[in-house]
Amino acid sequence: MASDSDVLNIAEIPHEDGTLRFRYSRYLSQDGQRWIRHGLFHAFHPNGQLASEGEYQDGLEDGLWKDYHDNGRLAAHGRFKAGKKDGVWHYWDQEGRPEADEEYVDGVPAPR
Repeated sequence: MASDSDVLNIAEIPHEDGTLRFRYSRYLSQDGQRWIRHGLFHAFHPNGQLASEGEYQDGLEDGLWKDYHDNGRLAAHGRFKAGKKDGVWHYWDQEGRPEADEEYVDGVPAPR
């Protein structure tokens, strides 16, 4: 039989006005004291547009993440590794024009 810490639970956290702010999967820690994000994560702007999407592995951001402006246009695209930005992140303004890319090593911007 699976323990509570082996079962994923879907959390939906609202904005103050009741619209959806966060939706993600999580599991209960071994000691039963806290929830740990694990799996898909979505955040939403107050207007309902997707704000961020990615994945957690045992409480840390991991893999490809995308952030969006409240008009639905892509704002940032890059990877996390064990909760830290890793590699090249690409950024765009509200109109979709590319902004400066930034390279990260272990969560820290690389020297230019």
